[in-house]
Amino acid sequence: MQLGTRWPVGGTTPERLPSVVTSAVRAVEEELAALDVDASTWRWTLTWLEGTPVVGLDDGTVIRYHPDSDTATVSQNGDATEDED
Repeated sequence: MQLGTRWPVGGTTPERLPSVVTSAVRAVEEELAALDVDASTWRWTLTWLEGTPVVGLDDGTVIRYHPDSDTATVSQNGDATEDED
């Protein structure tokens, strides 16, 4: 069993995250900064689903890791399509 964690936007990501997930987190944070969104009180939440990390942001953004292809997808607020990182 793996325990999840929380960290603030702009904070250090957990070391056990795959690099593609960390890159996706940073890309989302860069997009928020480019849009001048005040995310200073927002936090990321890491949970594990069957040993695979799922990262959610307070605004509803979700990053899922796909270990078979070592990729991550980002969906925002229930998007029907996902962007591959």
